Amino acid sequence: MNINDFIVQAALPEHHVFAEEICTEMAESAKARGTGIAKRTPQYIADKIKEGKSVIAFHKDGSWAGFCYIETWSHGQFVANSGLIVNPNYRKAGLAQAIKQAVFNLSREKYPDAKIFGLTTGLAVMKINSNLGYKPVTYSELTQDEDFWKGCESCVNFEILKSKDRKNCMCTAMLYDPADKKDEDSKIFAENLKKKPKLYERFMSLKERLTLKPKSNLKSIFLLFTLLFK
Repeated sequence: MNINDFIVQAALPEHHVFAEEICTEMAESAKARGTGIAKRTPQYIADKIKEGKSVIAFHKDGSWAGFCYIETWSHGQFVANSGLIVNPNYRKAGLAQAIKQAVFNLSREKYPDAKIFGLTTGLAVMKINSNLGYKPVTYSELTQDEDFWKGCESCVNFEILKSKDRKNCMCTAMLYDPADKKDEDSKIFAENLKKKPKLYERFMSLKERLTLKPKSNLKSIFLLFTLLFK
């Protein structure tokens, strides 16, 4: 099975019938990883589909294969590509990267001046984001829209986020800024992710340990990112 076995496209209004299946898989996937996500209802996902703010993937046999949607914050200044999910039957075929590329392109088309950001605990997503031009940033560089951060309340790590005054948590923040023409750091970051995966596993382990300390130093945690560019 490879990426040629799938169709990845902007979701059409009639695809709202897959909303419940998508939500169920999002919840099951988060439970299996032991991490939290902002919970969404089938109606919320259906609305994203009907609004033309999502990407959906199908296997050539017509079965649902994957999904991701767009959210906007701070009056359209920030965009998040959220809820990336791949049907377990179709993982390891390169589908996640294809969906992320498609929803990134859709975001750039709809909101060309917006900064695109994400929060992730997964190395695989970090790799995909880095290839798209995202760079690791501190939480202060993300949207400060209260509604966005309220979405974290359903995450298993929310108490950590709250204890850190919303300045740090287990997730790594990544940002694509269309106004930033100097993308050399992004290229280096992407290359190092490919060449030194063990380095990033170590980084995430160190970040977790530092974050869980009652008096963790935000600067110390972020300075670990300098390892990524050596």
